[in-house]
Amino acid sequence: MTRGRSDGAQKKRLLTTVGLVGAVVVFLYFYFGSKGKGESPLEYGSRSLRNLGSSYLGGDEDTDVGSKQDEASTKFSQDDGIVPKSFPVCDDRHMDLIPCLDRNLIYQMRLKLDLSLMEHYERHCPLPERRFNCLIPPPPGYKVPIKWPKSRDESWKANVPHTHLANEKSDQNWMVVKGEKIIFPGGGTHFHYGADKYIASLANMLKFPNNKFNNEGHLRTVLDVGCGVASFGGYLLASDVLTMSLAPNDVHQNQIQFALERGIPAYLGILGTKRLPYPSRSFEFSHCSRCRIDWLQRDGILLLELDRVLRPGGYFAYSSPEIYAQDEENLKIGREISALVERMCWTVAARKNQTVIWQKPLTNDCYMQREAGTRPPLCRSDDNPDAIWNVQMEACITPYSDHDHKAKGSGLAPWPARLTTPPPRLADLGYSPEQFEKDTEVWQQRVDSYLNLLGPKIQSDTLRNVMDMKANLGSFAAALKDKNVWVMNVVPEDGPNTLKIVYDRGLIGSMNNWCEAYSTYPRTYDLIHAWTIFSDIEKKGCSGEDLLLEVDRILRPTGFAIFSDKQPIIEFIKKYISALHWEVVGTLDSTSDSDLESDEVVLVIQKKLWLTSGSFRDSE
Repeated sequence: MTRGRSDGAQKKRLLTTVGLVGAVVVFLYFYFGSKGKGESPLEYGSRSLRNLGSSYLGGDEDTDVGSKQDEASTKFSQDDGIVPKSFPVCDDRHMDLIPCLDRNLIYQMRLKLDLSLMEHYERHCPLPERRFNCLIPPPPGYKVPIKWPKSRDESWKANVPHTHLANEKSDQNWMVVKGEKIIFPGGGTHFHYGADKYIASLANMLKFPNNKFNNEGHLRTVLDVGCGVASFGGYLLASDVLTMSLAPNDVHQNQIQFALERGIPAYLGILGTKRLPYPSRSFEFSHCSRCRIDWLQRDGILLLELDRVLRPGGYFAYSSPEIYAQDEENLKIGREISALVERMCWTVAARKNQTVIWQKPLTNDCYMQREAGTRPPLCRSDDNPDAIWNVQMEACITPYSDHDHKAKGSGLAPWPARLTTPPPRLADLGYSPEQFEKDTEVWQQRVDSYLNLLGPKIQSDTLRNVMDMKANLGSFAAALKDKNVWVMNVVPEDGPNTLKIVYDRGLIGSMNNWCEAYSTYPRTYDLIHAWTIFSDIEKKGCSGEDLLLEVDRILRPTGFAIFSDKQPIIEFIKKYISALHWEVVGTLDSTSDSDLESDEVVLVIQKKLWLTSGSFRDSE
């Protein structure tokens, strides 16, 4: 009997507890359900974290964006009447934050990555609830970057205050610290005496006319793998050759940051497990100078990735001990690499001292003549060599299209005629030569309008690093051909894959999902062009606020952004002008510019140079 009464009391207490828990759950369901009504759970989670982030970072709860922004629907262009007054500022530890290449994030998320395959250097983007919704501060003492072309050879130490590379590579002439500046003598791991002499020697090895590396305009785009601080690409610019300098955010963390600070085209990337963000047949020349890449791993998969992005007849210059050293280990590796490239149908174009240059075949003939079962195999017939966003590499050879095989090459005009000549691959995308020419003409007119709007604010050397967030055929960049700038042409991953047309025009670019961060350091672009990109991500249900913060992250202080979009989108952006420390330079619409669509508005802003209190103190 006693036990029975005890069991009854326990049951009663248990029922009471369950009832209370149930009531709390129901209350939370209706409370949060009503607040989140009309929006996706993803969006709601992102908004909630902003409130927490503002308080954690010391923001004013009455004025910060995080607390003022209520849980609106994903249609961020709808007017909610709220004008945010400020964003919180990120901790100084995040002044070089690259959200999708943040090793701290990898550790926190306990991602199981294969370090031997370099997966930890590939993109791993934070979910919305893990994003830093704050402004990235400049380093203490930050100054407006030195102008091009002087910037090729020197930069302000305060802007990239990481001098470990100068000490580590002191015998290789990468960079030297002198007072308030960092000097770049043009050296490299393999070319201590200067990139200019090394480039001349490569042209001489290939017997190009007059020892000019551009080969009378037939060599225009180059991929430099493991580029260091990109002096090779920087010195090639004088030859009218455009180089995509590529390196990971590895132990030499800031090499790409130095390249971009200097005004040299560069991109953070790695030959790991996924394809590089470049279409097939993008480059006439690839280069590796002591890049410490194991080309034999996984059946030569990394060398086969270079093969994919090389044009018919393209070159690969390799300067490394495996080619010239006489010790047993290097001789063995050298023989195995030579055997691999021979099976890939590459031939030795030139060999001298410590460098060998291989050449890719012009046609499929060699591939067809290989013995059955030869490895590496040809890629499957249904493989798309231009699919590049989050696509795994495969250890296979990409054969040429019927057009390139019959033409014995890509059929591209030499530079600079290449820029405005309709390329053969236009037909792959259903474009006609007339559409190409019209697009080129329209964007020349639009860029003229942009420059007129910017006119009072810029000089001939104000702009250097430019990004087009939605490049389409690359006509925005083509319209800037006479300006002393280079353009990173970005093609959104879910739109027409026009990046191969960009490369066929002798320009460079990459691919990105603008619901995620771009693979670059903060403060790397002087001008960002955003044509209808906000409308695009709104349709995908992504955060316009996050994209504004991303534009601010990669825009240099005193740099400019051009937003071209529908009126409601522009009004949405205008609400954040003050919170982002931007100022309006000017606007255009169809009434003031006949080249614009009837519902299109252009907004041009300039980012102010602002410093945290610590930065002010250190710069005084």
